Amino acid sequence: MAPKQNSKTKETNKESALEQAISKAVGRAGGVKTAAKGTAKKAAGKPEQRKPAAEKKEGKTLKITDKTATGTAGKRTKTPAEKRENKPAEKRRGKPATVKETVLAAAEAAGKAAERGGKKGKGKAKSGPAGAKLRIIPLGGLGEIGKNLTVYEYEKDIIVVDCGMGFPDDEMYGVDVVIPDISYLEENAARIRGIFLTHGHEDHIGAIPYVLRKINPPIYATRLTAGLIKIKLEEHRLLKQAQIHTVEAGMTIQAGAFSVEFIHINHSIADAVAFAITSPVGTVIHTGDFKIDVTPVTGAMADLARLGQLGNEGVLALLPDSTNVEKPGHSESESKVGARFDELFKDCDKRIIVTTFASNVDRIQQIINYAAKYGRKVGITGRSMENIMRVSTELGYMKVPEDVLVSMDRIKSVPRNKTVIITTGSQGEEMSALYRMAFSEHKQVDIDAGDRVIISASAIPGNELTITKVIDELFAKGAEVIYNRIANLHVSGHACREDLKMMIALTKPKFFIPLHGETRMLHQHAHLAKEMGVDPANIVVSGIGHVIELTADSIRENGEVPAGRILVDGSGIGEVGSVVLHDRKHLADEGMIVVIMTMSVEDGTLVSAPEIITRGFVYLKESEDLMEEMRRVVHESIVSCENQRITDWSSIKSKVKSNLSGYLYKNTRRSPMILPVIIEV
Repeated sequence: MAPKQNSKTKETNKESALEQAISKAVGRAGGVKTAAKGTAKKAAGKPEQRKPAAEKKEGKTLKITDKTATGTAGKRTKTPAEKRENKPAEKRRGKPATVKETVLAAAEAAGKAAERGGKKGKGKAKSGPAGAKLRIIPLGGLGEIGKNLTVYEYEKDIIVVDCGMGFPDDEMYGVDVVIPDISYLEENAARIRGIFLTHGHEDHIGAIPYVLRKINPPIYATRLTAGLIKIKLEEHRLLKQAQIHTVEAGMTIQAGAFSVEFIHINHSIADAVAFAITSPVGTVIHTGDFKIDVTPVTGAMADLARLGQLGNEGVLALLPDSTNVEKPGHSESESKVGARFDELFKDCDKRIIVTTFASNVDRIQQIINYAAKYGRKVGITGRSMENIMRVSTELGYMKVPEDVLVSMDRIKSVPRNKTVIITTGSQGEEMSALYRMAFSEHKQVDIDAGDRVIISASAIPGNELTITKVIDELFAKGAEVIYNRIANLHVSGHACREDLKMMIALTKPKFFIPLHGETRMLHQHAHLAKEMGVDPANIVVSGIGHVIELTADSIRENGEVPAGRILVDGSGIGEVGSVVLHDRKHLADEGMIVVIMTMSVEDGTLVSAPEIITRGFVYLKESEDLMEEMRRVVHESIVSCENQRITDWSSIKSKVKSNLSGYLYKNTRRSPMILPVIIEV
């Protein structure tokens, strides 16, 4: 039995194993130094062009003919980590040899693959057809967080990677969802060979129900991602028309001129993959959101072996996740959160309420495991949490011990100190279950001093105020609130700087195109690539709608396509534009005044005194003098029109609006929206 280690020793072992893994995976493949040390040499010569999957001797390319991909392409023996059952994290951390075994096994496989690639002619890329060009067109995910959608185009064939939505900012009043403008895809619908999805987060799949109303290509996704999409499409009544194909990591799909290989990576949701996209021009690696977790809660660590092999064979371009490029070091393992849960559950005599991202299956699994360990029953509340529980358990991604789950209708029959409630609301969303609990609107849960509320999530940029509002309300109700700012309750699902260096070192791309991040993040990632030895002339920081053209020897931006954002408000898609948003902002900032004038049809004179209604401008009972002055201004404006023989209703309304607006700004320094209305009698 392995001796017990303290946390410092464990971390040292993990870093040492990780460095050895990368050294073996990368070092034999082209003289690049360990990514963990943050340096790299330029690979000598041009990398070998990877042959299309159809030409490979090992495995075979899959051509989808039914709803589930089947075959042996890329199939490999499961690692010890994959064979293990889903056990509480603290048991696994007691066996550091298993982590080392997993890392070194991946490194050994990468090293052997790199050696095999070297024998085939390392550094000598196979050229594509003369004049062949690969076009890459980001329609979302650049200069922003979310709304990820990237188009790959070769001659008559197009594939789409991810189809995500964004969230409205503070000035998008009344907007529910933001999706990419897919005008270009609508114009070229007949050329689209498929939509390929990296994982099941909303910023990568959330726009699917809206996009399928315009175009309907086949969708390729791993099992959990496909399951989440089906739920969304059921809600939108689009499931019957969708063509969803389930693919396993390690398989390759042929889509026109493209072959797309699914490569296992780690993220904060299960079944995440990167893509190796091969066309006659070369192989491009699209990482999607990723991290490198050497001790994942379930499954194996990222397939470094395959990434190292691809790097040796020759990667034309790398398009990586830039979200955490500003954060130094390595991303922490998800299993570290489990240790903190253990501390918070042990000896707790209160009801425990935990909120986290609903899609984080491994986090939810750990919460359930520790609830079972300490004899507690678990209730689930919140629609998205209930959906993810249903899909993940049905597909085998989550294993719930027998008799642990109870329905929320029966949760009150369980003693409070034997209860755990897992809920939505980690971002303070107004309709979420935790928000309703905090503001006494939840039908089944009332928060009081007998509760320990654990917020196991970090704030998505822009949500800080809403989360703080919920936390304050929970404290006001007497609850004990434990959140990430005061306790280590969350780890990111995105690669930090050293992991990003590692990805560059493994793949050794000729060209580098950072994705998935705000503008400063993309430029920081470009700078990191330069540090790692990528030629600055081979790095492109692009924008939404920009067309990036690649040949075997060159990269450039060449033109633009229609792109931008489409706002979804209720059932209306694209009906809210900049003018409507401006009006909504105006109303929110300044309020509104409606001026009702009853006028004679015969001579255009004012029949009765003008009536003025205000909303969001002043409180009427305290502003009688101002209201009287506004009526005077309106009356004088109408008299002025009569004297000038102005009888056109539009001109009269324009005169009233102009005079009243000038008066109000002069006296109140405010500019409310003014709506003159004429009633003819």
